[in-house]
Amino acid sequence: MQARLRHDRAIAEHSTSRLLLACPDQPGLIARVSGFLAEAGLNIVDADQHSTAEGRFFMRMVFDSVPAGERERLHARFAAELAEPYGMEHRFAESDLPKRVAIMVSREDHCLSDLLWRWRSGELQCELTAVISNHPDHADQVAAVGLPFHHVPVDAAGKEAAERRLLELLGPDLDLLVLARYMQILSPGFLRELDAPAINIHHSFLPAFVGADPYGKAHERGVKLIGATSHYVTAELDAGPIIDQDVTRVSHRDEVDDLMGIGRDVERLVLARAVKAHLDDRVLLDGARTIVF
Repeated sequence: MQARLRHDRAIAEHSTSRLLLACPDQPGLIARVSGFLAEAGLNIVDADQHSTAEGRFFMRMVFDSVPAGERERLHARFAAELAEPYGMEHRFAESDLPKRVAIMVSREDHCLSDLLWRWRSGELQCELTAVISNHPDHADQVAAVGLPFHHVPVDAAGKEAAERRLLELLGPDLDLLVLARYMQILSPGFLRELDAPAINIHHSFLPAFVGADPYGKAHERGVKLIGATSHYVTAELDAGPIIDQDVTRVSHRDEVDDLMGIGRDVERLVLARAVKAHLDDRVLLDGARTIVF
């Protein structure tokens, strides 16, 4: 991750534009896109591509920032000259237009604290709009960094009303919702109304050791690995496209509290990497999978 950060910071010293695309694979795609940018007088500063065995081509290109007044015309030209003829799904993004991000959290604050630190240090380039929790515990921590904190209690009888309130607080212009150990299940209706991607984090024991006390159950079985998974949220619980994962070894010497501490460390790192990958426009969907450049 540190090597990636150094690379990103070198690029981020000046504003850049980003192009992400996916299409049926065929010869000449890289040359066509590179040629289009060269003809527009735009220098490519970073490029990644991948072709799958199923015949899909994915690419991410970073190039000199297009002046704001010229972007609409360039985008229209790309759509007409390349995207439509080659059946490309594509989007442009600008490094100088930070994404609007909100965080939702329950009682455990290890992921929240880590994200706030990375945001304050400049590692996560985004506009944090608010932190929302179904518990009041983190109000002081959030206020200390100058962000709005909203407490929205959730119970079975009032879940629908709580989700309506959440949508009001999140607003219509959100680019990303981060579930930093938010322990409430979001309804399919909420996700539709949100109309923005959401990223979740959980331990990688699933589908084993489901329910309460997963670390206690894992300790009883003598697990040798502990990990975490960060994925996009879908209507199917904990089954969205995976963005990042990691594991670390444990042994018989580790008690339940040790396992929980190790698990929190892995969760922090995996969630931060997933959020950064999304903010940097490095993630493309390939059905139920992701391509992460």
